[in-house]
Amino acid sequence: MAFEPPPRLVRALGETGPGGDDWLARLPVAAQQAVDLRVLSVERVQVPGGRSSLVVLVRRADGTPAVLKLAPRRARPESERAALAHWGGAGAVQLLEPGTGPGDEGVLLLERLHPDVSVRSLPEAKALLEAAGTLRRLWVEPPAGSAAMFETVAARTGRQAEAMAASAGADAQVAALVEAALAARAELLVAPPETRLLHGTFRQSKALAAERMPWLAVGPDPVVGECAFDLARLVRDRVEDLIASPSGAAITRRRVKRLAESLDVDQERLRGWTLFRAVESGVRALRVGRRRDAELLLEFAGWL
Repeated sequence: MAFEPPPRLVRALGETGPGGDDWLARLPVAAQQAVDLRVLSVERVQVPGGRSSLVVLVRRADGTPAVLKLAPRRARPESERAALAHWGGAGAVQLLEPGTGPGDEGVLLLERLHPDVSVRSLPEAKALLEAAGTLRRLWVEPPAGSAAMFETVAARTGRQAEAMAASAGADAQVAALVEAALAARAELLVAPPETRLLHGTFRQSKALAAERMPWLAVGPDPVVGECAFDLARLVRDRVEDLIASPSGAAITRRRVKRLAESLDVDQERLRGWTLFRAVESGVRALRVGRRRDAELLLEFAGWL
């Protein structure tokens, strides 16, 4: 079978800088080797798939359905592996092999969920409730020695803050939002209320329907820090609908309040991290030429 990377993956890797082309060029051979090593039969490549990995629906030698995931080093697949192993299937997709042997780097064999059915398919209010409940189960104490396995919120947002400051440009409105986001980050890092293992990039589409539980999380980019940071990405889900609504700003503020209360997170800390993450994503979208996405995100950030 030809392991053709979906266009979405090709575009996303092109936006993240040099190095993606080399990995994409090696991908067909690497995917075939991973299949052969594990004696898998291939059903299909998942399309549109993710933005940082190739996802292949496979069956193991005994006929059990599974998912083979291949990701470049920049996507931190070994960090994902460590997080999934620590969660042990509680709230997240189950890791089916430890991945400590030769040929395992950047390759994950995972429990098969229902790849085309995510929480996002539910009505908005129900989707937020189910997504928040799924995310809560992941907030556990980090494993011993986690400093060697996972980035901290401070480190990750530090890199992002530097890139934001360098990319703010001459637009006064964008510059003001960047200044506000950087100030919020600085204040939030002074005394975080807890340290937990976080999903890192959770949103409604990252919770898929499953057999063991109604919903399980997939695709973490794990980080260690406070829960409000993790919840912040969920606040802006369906941002297109929020922007299109005449009461979008009011809905956003109610959403911050409702999510904070339902997950026992400080409302102002959630608002601050939501601002930072929205501005960071908006500025990054501007940097790579996704102007429409940038406009949506920065308008949303202005409501906070």
